[in-house]
Amino acid sequence: MTQTESEHSVGAAYETVLRTSVRSDLTRWASYVMSRSAQRPAAHHRLLLANLEKLSRGETDRLMVLMPPGSAKSTYASILFPAWWFVHHPRSSVIGASHTATLAAYFSRRVRDTVTQHASRLGYEISSSDRAAAHWTTTTGGEYYSAGTRGSFVGRRADLVVIDDPLRSQVEADSPSLRERIWGWYQSDLATRLKPGARIVLIMTRWHEDDLGGRLLAQSDTEWTVLRLPALAEADDPLGRTTGTPLWPEWESLTDLSRKRLAVGERAWSALFQQSPQPQTGRLFDVSHLRTIDRESKEANAPVVRAWDLAATAATGDNDPDWTVGLKLARNSVGTYAILDVVRLRGSPRQIEDQIVATAAADGPTVRIGLPEDPGQAGKSQIAYLVSRLSGYHVSASREAGGKAARAAPVASQMDAGNIAIVHAKWNHAFLDELKLFPFGRKDDQVDALSRAFSMLVPSQQATRKLSIPLFVR
Repeated sequence: MTQTESEHSVGAAYETVLRTSVRSDLTRWASYVMSRSAQRPAAHHRLLLANLEKLSRGETDRLMVLMPPGSAKSTYASILFPAWWFVHHPRSSVIGASHTATLAAYFSRRVRDTVTQHASRLGYEISSSDRAAAHWTTTTGGEYYSAGTRGSFVGRRADLVVIDDPLRSQVEADSPSLRERIWGWYQSDLATRLKPGARIVLIMTRWHEDDLGGRLLAQSDTEWTVLRLPALAEADDPLGRTTGTPLWPEWESLTDLSRKRLAVGERAWSALFQQSPQPQTGRLFDVSHLRTIDRESKEANAPVVRAWDLAATAATGDNDPDWTVGLKLARNSVGTYAILDVVRLRGSPRQIEDQIVATAAADGPTVRIGLPEDPGQAGKSQIAYLVSRLSGYHVSASREAGGKAARAAPVASQMDAGNIAIVHAKWNHAFLDELKLFPFGRKDDQVDALSRAFSMLVPSQQATRKLSIPLFVR
């Protein structure tokens, strides 16, 4: 045998061993592919691959993968795994779903391209007649189809479903209607497309306690294998890490994670990085301590104020502008407070001005009025005009100082102590919902008005600049 023939024989033997190895073992397949770019699976990747292989063998049929952003979970579960799946399930159908059809098609292309690049070792190819980004078939009878979580799978059936990131942002996660829509999509569109014995992999970072992962875990009639790996190890870590150890220290050190934690804030850190979303209720306002009363107290000489938070954009079409809010608050002789009324509207500047004047007339001249003054000449001019229309009333204005949460903290403390009551009225529901969500909700106008009203009634904080009506009318 010549040297060339010998080298060819060794090369052929190596190729045979390699093909057998990567086809039989998911971790070896992933290690081989990643080695082509000078990378290798870390400990958490190997644990993920072991769980995916169990699912392929049918030892489990539902796998939930909860890992932080940047942990490469999608590379292994959404790209490398489906390519290897077709080796062992050559005539199966796979559905890949993500929060948008664009992202789903991206994963589909990556799987397709991986198969094309390593077809000789995997033992199958992509059919030349059917290789679109969102839908392609294999030469062994397999099929891959991708769609967004708001799309339809009409006419499709699946042996394997890979859902990667069903939500794309905190804004979406905080929307009850969108969470419900995704849950409806899962139940009606996706679950009805499963073949007998089908398997599902859900890959996500947690956004909300009621996101798709949370909703599935709350169902008593489903059993999921859950692989939860937080960015910093907690007790009973699946990898055996000591508490506080980073998930992937070779990639992101403890210093890097600490800096990121400071940047994103505790709510995002707990949800996205620790995979433990916390309810928004009670982050600042604990409304369970808020007492409800039937009517306004008529205690003599009790100071009463109406504080306003101003917005000037009318609601048109699909826009979602801020609200103008006027909140009426009283303090009694023993130092407790009562929220008496909330006026809330969206309108043009003229409509808002008219509402403020009408509300003042309804409240009477004994109720002090608090207005926010925006910095700059425009803000001063607006306040001057409002004050001119409120002739005969006690009006004060001041600029906002500090962040919204800092301004709300004093009144939140009084609520925690049980020192605040609320008059039972139709506006209660919207008001309490905003308090529960603050400071993470989309709206905070009622909270801002409450903070201003409280500051007007606390003696040590009554240093707001009083406006002289004659001066501004001149």
